[in-house]
Amino acid sequence: MGFSDVCLAPPFEPGASGDIFIHATFDRLHPALRFGGSAEQGIALAAEQASGANLRLMLDIAPGHVAIDSPLRQSQPRWFTVAGGAWVADPRRTPHRIDVTVPRFDQTDLTDAISDWWIDLLTRLTRAGVAGFRCLTLDLVPASFWRRLTAALPEALFVAWTPGVKHVRDFAGAGFDLTCSSAGWWDGRASWFLDEQAALRDVAPALATPEPSFLDRLAQRLPPDADIQAAYRLALRIAAATGAGLFLPMGFEFATSRRFDPVLGNPADMAAAYQEMPADLTDDIAAAIRLIAELPATKALRPITGPAAPVTALLREGGRDTRLVVINPDIIHSAPLGFPLASLPPSTGDALSVDGADETPLRPGEVRIFRCRPAADIPGGGFTLARPWAEATRIAVEAVQPVVPGGDFAAKTVVGKEFTVSADIFGDGHDVLAADLLWQSADVSAWQRIPMRRLANDRWEASVRPDRIGLYRFAVEGWWDRWGTFTHDLSAKVAAGQDVRLEIQEGRQLIEATLRRCDGEMPVEVLLSDELAKAVKQAGDRPFASRSPVHSVRVDRPAAEFASWYELFPRSVTHDPAVHGTFRSVTERLSEISAMGFDVLYFPPIHPIGTVNRKGRNNSLRAKPGDLGSPYAIGSAEGGHDATHPVLGTLDDFRSMLRAAHAHGLEIAIDFAIQCAPDHPWVTQHKDWFRWRPDGSMHYAENPPKKYEDIVNPDFYGEASFPAVWNALRDVIQFWVVQGVRIFRVDNPHTKPLPFWQWMIADIQGRHPDVLFLSEAFTRPKLMYRLAKAGFSQSYTYFTWRNTKQEIVEYLTELTAPPVAHFFRPNFFVNTPDINPVFLQTSGRAGFLIRAALAATLSGLWGVYSGFEICESAPLPGREEYLDSEKYEIRVRDYAAPGNIVAEIAALNRIRRRHPALQSHLGLRFHTAFNDQVILYGKRDPIDGSMVLVAVSFDPHIAQEAVIEVPLWEFGLPDQAAISVTDLMTEEGFTWYGKNQRIRLDPADWPFRIWRLEAH
Repeated sequence: MGFSDVCLAPPFEPGASGDIFIHATFDRLHPALRFGGSAEQGIALAAEQASGANLRLMLDIAPGHVAIDSPLRQSQPRWFTVAGGAWVADPRRTPHRIDVTVPRFDQTDLTDAISDWWIDLLTRLTRAGVAGFRCLTLDLVPASFWRRLTAALPEALFVAWTPGVKHVRDFAGAGFDLTCSSAGWWDGRASWFLDEQAALRDVAPALATPEPSFLDRLAQRLPPDADIQAAYRLALRIAAATGAGLFLPMGFEFATSRRFDPVLGNPADMAAAYQEMPADLTDDIAAAIRLIAELPATKALRPITGPAAPVTALLREGGRDTRLVVINPDIIHSAPLGFPLASLPPSTGDALSVDGADETPLRPGEVRIFRCRPAADIPGGGFTLARPWAEATRIAVEAVQPVVPGGDFAAKTVVGKEFTVSADIFGDGHDVLAADLLWQSADVSAWQRIPMRRLANDRWEASVRPDRIGLYRFAVEGWWDRWGTFTHDLSAKVAAGQDVRLEIQEGRQLIEATLRRCDGEMPVEVLLSDELAKAVKQAGDRPFASRSPVHSVRVDRPAAEFASWYELFPRSVTHDPAVHGTFRSVTERLSEISAMGFDVLYFPPIHPIGTVNRKGRNNSLRAKPGDLGSPYAIGSAEGGHDATHPVLGTLDDFRSMLRAAHAHGLEIAIDFAIQCAPDHPWVTQHKDWFRWRPDGSMHYAENPPKKYEDIVNPDFYGEASFPAVWNALRDVIQFWVVQGVRIFRVDNPHTKPLPFWQWMIADIQGRHPDVLFLSEAFTRPKLMYRLAKAGFSQSYTYFTWRNTKQEIVEYLTELTAPPVAHFFRPNFFVNTPDINPVFLQTSGRAGFLIRAALAATLSGLWGVYSGFEICESAPLPGREEYLDSEKYEIRVRDYAAPGNIVAEIAALNRIRRRHPALQSHLGLRFHTAFNDQVILYGKRDPIDGSMVLVAVSFDPHIAQEAVIEVPLWEFGLPDQAAISVTDLMTEEGFTWYGKNQRIRLDPADWPFRIWRLEAH
C-alpha cells in the first residue's frame, strides 16, 4: 500500500489489568507473542522483518503512567503516585481504569531520574532497530521531559499523539517531528478542526488519521443505513487532503467495525476483520499515500467557506505551491461549489485563482484538490509629478450644488430670485482658505467674482440674484489665503501673550508687494485691520487656486478590507524596564500575537530618535538623563527615516524578524511619520528643505499656540524642496518596500498636502500594487474622506468616540451607504497610544469586551494597541491619554495578568476568520432590540446565506435584558418559524421559535452575544 513505517502498540508484558497501553515491564514481551527471548531480542527480530518489507519499525510509548503492579514502581516507589484514572489508546475517550500509577513530575530531581531511565530504555530499543516512537499520554507529561528525550535521541522519529490534548502549544519546541490531527473525529465542517490545525502547526507537521482508534471504529459511529464504503473513502480523502501524512489504525483497510480491545484482543481479530470486511480499501489507501507525496508540505490550512456552506473549502498553504481543497462532507447528496474558481473569495487572504478547473457540483463524499496560482498584479497607475498639477490640486473643491447629476444638465431658477451655490472647500493643515463664486452670463467672457462665506464642516456658499433671462455659467474657486492664515495665527499668539516681534517682520515681508509705502514701525493693529485685509485681497494673490471638474476603481488585496491589527512598541518587548526591547525580543512574542488571531503587527516609528529638544516622560518638555524620547521625533546622527534605531537592532535583525513574522502568518506594518527631529540628517544636509524664521531660528512644528520643539516639518512647496522632498519621502517608502514591508500606517496625513499623497501612493502602488496605506487622520470628516479618495487603503475613524446605540447606528449607516462606502474603508481601532478613551477608563473588563466585540464584528478591519488585552486604562487626570505613556518610556506588561481578555480576543478573531460575513463593514443591517442599552445587528454570508447576528450591551456595569426581533424575514420565513442558532463564542447549538426572543447580557459574564443563524 506504500507505507513507510509500521507502528506497534506496546508489545511488552502488561500488568494484571492486561491493558497493553499501560506499561508494566519492558524486559519481556507479551505472553501472547510466545517469544522466549528477551524483549530487546524480540524487538530486533521485528525490526529486521519490517526492514525486509521496506518498513521502519516504530513503537508506542506512554510515559505518563505505568501499571500499579509494575516492577518499576516497586523498585522506585518515590517516582510514582496513585492516580484516580488512567489513559487508554484513544485520548478522547473517558478513562476507564483506576489501577495505574503516574510519575511524579512535580519534583525536579525525580523528573530528571525518570527521564534518564526512559532515555536509557529508548536508547536500547533504538539499538535494537526501532526507528521512532509514537508518544502517548502527552497530557500527563511535561514538555521538559519530552525535550530531554528528543534531544538525547536525535536520530529517532518522535510522533506526538495529540488528538484531544489540551494546551498543545505548550509542546512547541519539545523536539517532536510530527503531531497527529483529529481528522478521524471531524465531520468535515466544524471549526474546531482548523483551530487544532493552527495549534499543531506551532509544534510540528500533523499526520492525519481517518479513524479514531481501535476501540472507537468509524463504522460504529455511522447510522445503521449508512454506506460504509463511501464513509470510509471520504474519511481517507479528508485525511490525505489535510495531513502531512497518514496514520492508519490496523483494520481500516477492511473498513472493519470490529473493536480491537487492548485488554481482550487476540491474534484472531485481524483474521476475522479480513473475513468480515465490507470493503477493501487497500487500493484507495495506496492512492491516498501517492497523493500526499505529490502535495506540498502544509504550512497552514485556511478556511475559505463558513461551517454552514454546502461544501468545505480549505486553502492548503504550502509556500509557492498552494492547493485548494474542496470537500463535500455529505455522502448522500451532491453539493454545489458555491463560488467561482477563476477568482477565489477574499477569505483566501490573497489574490488567487484556479484556471480551467472543474466547477460542476461535487459528488457525494467527493474531495477535490486544485493547484492555485497567484493572480498577476497590475503594474502602473502612477503619473508624472509636476508643479502646476501639485499646486492646482492642493485645495479640494468638491460637492458643488446645485448640479444636476448624470451629464451636462442645467439647474433651474427664475429671474430675480436668489440663487445659492454651495461647495465643500478644504485643504491640508491648518491654513485659512478663501473662495469665490465665479458667475457669468453666456454672452460675456469675463467672470464676476462673488465672495463665498464659510459654513460648518468645510461647507461654503454664496448667493446671486440673476437679472437677465438666459443661460448662465458658474464655478467655484478656492485658494490658500496667506494673509488670512497669517492674521489668524498672529491673533492666536497675541491672545496667548506671546512675543510677536518676528511675526511682525514676517507680516511686512508678506505685504511688501502690495503696500508700496510702509514707513516706520507697523503695529499689530495695522496688520489685523480690515482695511489691510481688503487691500491684500485686491492684489489678486491667490496661491494654490483650485477650480471645480475620469473615474476609476482601485482593486486592493483582501488585507485592505479584512485584517486584525495589533500595535506594539518594540522597545517595550522586555521583562525589565531597564532593558530595551529589540527586534529579536519581538520575534519571541510573535507566537503569542499570532495565537490571538491577529494578521498585522504594527510598529510605531523604528528609526533613530532625535536628541535635540527630546521630550521626557509624560510629554514633559525637558528629558532627564536616560529618557528615551518619542519615536515620532525621527532622526539623529545615527540616521533618518531609512535607518533603524541601533538599540532595536540592525536592518538584518529587522529582516530576520520580518521572516519570522511571515512564518507565524503575520504581516509587519510600520509607521510613516513625515516629521524630523532637529538633528535629523536632512536638516543639516538639506537645510533649504525646511522653513526658517527671520532671525535664523528653526520653524518648529506648531498648531498655534502649541509648539512641538522636538520635531520640524519639511516644506513641500519651497523653491529648493519641490520636488526634492516629495521624491525623498517617496524613496523612504520604496526603501522599506525593498526590505519586505507591504503595509504602512501614515501618521497625521491630514497635515500634509493632499496632492502629495495622491502622487506618492499612486507612484508606489504603480510599482508595487500590493502595498497598503492606513490613514491616521482624526480630523474633519470631509478631509478624512478626501484622503481616502487620494488613495489611502484604510482609514482610522470616529469609532473610538461612538459609545451609544444611536451614535453607532448613525455612524455605521453613514460609512456603509454610498458614496462613502465606495471609497472609505474604516479600521476600528479600540485604542491607540494617543487615545485612552473615557469609556475604557471607567468601564472595567466588561467595557473592554464591549468595545472589542463592536469593533471586531462591525468592521472587517479592527485593531488594538498593546495593553488592551490586559484592560490597561490608567489615564492622565482629566485627559484621554495614558498615564506614563509608552510614547516616552518603556512599559513592561504581564500579558497573563488576572482579568485579561486574551482568550476572548482570540475567539473574536477566530470567529471573524471562520465567517466571511464579518470580513467587511459592508452588508451590515441593524435590527430591533427593545432596550436603548442593547444594539442588535447582522451580516449575511455571501456564499452559504447564513447570518451572523450580534447583540451588544452598552452598559459595562449592570446586566441588561431586551426583547429582540430575530430577522426571520431575511430568510423568507414567517414570524412564527423556527431557526437554527449556534452561539459562536461557546459553540452551543439550539433553536429559536418565533421572531421575538428575550436575551440577557451580563457584564459579569458576556456583555455581548454572537450567533450564527441558519434556516432549517
